[in-house]
Amino acid sequence: MKKILLVYNPISGQAAFKSKLDKIIEAFQRRGIILTMYRTRRDDNFDFVDFVNESRVDGIISAGGDGTLHAVVNLMMKYKIDLPLGIIGSGTSNDFATYLGLNDLESYFDRIVLNKTRRVDVGLVNGEEFFINVASAGSMTAIAHEVNVKLKNFFGKPAYYIQGLKELPKFKAVNIQVNADSVNFKLEAFLFIVLNSGTVAGMKKITDTAKIDDGKLDLIVVKKCNAGSILKITREIFSGRGVNLKNENIFHLQSKKFLISSTNDLISDIDGEVGSKLPLEIETIPLALEFFV
Repeated sequence: MKKILLVYNPISGQAAFKSKLDKIIEAFQRRGIILTMYRTRRDDNFDFVDFVNESRVDGIISAGGDGTLHAVVNLMMKYKIDLPLGIIGSGTSNDFATYLGLNDLESYFDRIVLNKTRRVDVGLVNGEEFFINVASAGSMTAIAHEVNVKLKNFFGKPAYYIQGLKELPKFKAVNIQVNADSVNFKLEAFLFIVLNSGTVAGMKKITDTAKIDDGKLDLIVVKKCNAGSILKITREIFSGRGVNLKNENIFHLQSKKFLISSTNDLISDIDGEVGSKLPLEIETIPLALEFFV
């Protein structure tokens, strides 16, 4: 029998996953899969590796939001746990699961039984923190950190948009310097994002150029511009058309490695979690993890 470690966050989204746990267990049991449970803690998950090693599992499933997946990816990469990883999205945003199209759980569980997998790239920041989806910084990035937990749990994804509209008059451009492939760029920008997939903050299509298995990351910079231009870019993204890379207010670049610095005091956002201060040395680790798909 296949054995899976289910890593679940009890407070992701509206803390609703706990009520679904019995149904999940039944679905796997019906397929002849043994589930071992690991409940994440907010402060430290020091015993995660022991759970994986002692339970002798054939794979791992992260049940939670992007933050939970981020934590699991970092544990697996840091401790060189080379097992297939699955996702049950139960957070406010489930960007990587959305990108992979993991919406029909019954069908997904069937594919897990059949061991349907693919290897994907992983990003690394400053040689110490891994990300599966996105690294970013700038005025617009701060929105995610400003959203009140109660507001996010009540409204879900619209909470980010509510906060964004409130913060729009406060947007300030920052100076960033980008080095990629030995070429330097200097830009005034509201935001930069380094993408692995094309889905960010619940927006399903930021760009078609971002691929999770091409050995590269996509850098998109929203340059300093007026409020009308920002709203136009935002409308394009929300409409599902993605960012127009030919827009004069957009800077786009693909590379295996970026060095991004700023004269401003900026804190990054890594997969929706507070990350390191700039400068950031960001690189791609090609096909580093195997995912159930």
